[in-house]
Amino acid sequence: MKRKKSSGEYLAFLSAKYELDPDAFFCAMLSAGENRKSRCGNLSIECRGKIKHRIIFLITDDSGVVAQLSVSETFLTKEGNPIRPFMGTEMVRKHEAKKIKSPISCSIEDLRAGMNHVNLKAKVLEVTPPKQVFTRYGNYASLAKAIIADRTGKINLCLWNDQIDAVSAGATVQIENARTSTFKGERQLSLGKTGTVSNIEHFEDEIMSANLQQQNPKN
Repeated sequence: MKRKKSSGEYLAFLSAKYELDPDAFFCAMLSAGENRKSRCGNLSIECRGKIKHRIIFLITDDSGVVAQLSVSETFLTKEGNPIRPFMGTEMVRKHEAKKIKSPISCSIEDLRAGMNHVNLKAKVLEVTPPKQVFTRYGNYASLAKAIIADRTGKINLCLWNDQIDAVSAGATVQIENARTSTFKGERQLSLGKTGTVSNIEHFEDEIMSANLQQQNPKN
């Protein structure tokens, strides 16, 4: 039977996955326990209540729920930072090993929520007009969505601010170091701070014909 991960192991994994300083992450957990809500990096941490001697935390990011877990009061009141001793556990080491591998070159049909370092070549079918949105960071930003396609399917690509000008309908683009998530039940790609999108000269017209066939199958 697989051993259940401890709170320390799982919090260390989240710290590594979302590139958070363990000390800052632990302080944010304590702050959420005292003030109901806090932030650390791209994560929002909310205290949802207490059951016996365990505190329930809901952790989310811009894409949705990251985790919901209960942490004992004893763990939170230990001296120092109880997350740090778990930063060398197998769960964290496996994640770090995956990060140093080459980015994943994918087809659209292979994309699943939670994938990182995705490389993809696709045709831009459409770009929505940009709109101003109020972000959870307390500022306004321009957001547009591009519908991109390859031979295997279509997906939305989220574009923020200066990224919008890098993409136009009809162009073929090379996307690198992107990540996948879901929004309202649909897959989407986003570039974040490290992803890039650039135009390339040529991509086979089979992309368009394949998608037209999907839309108009023979009877």
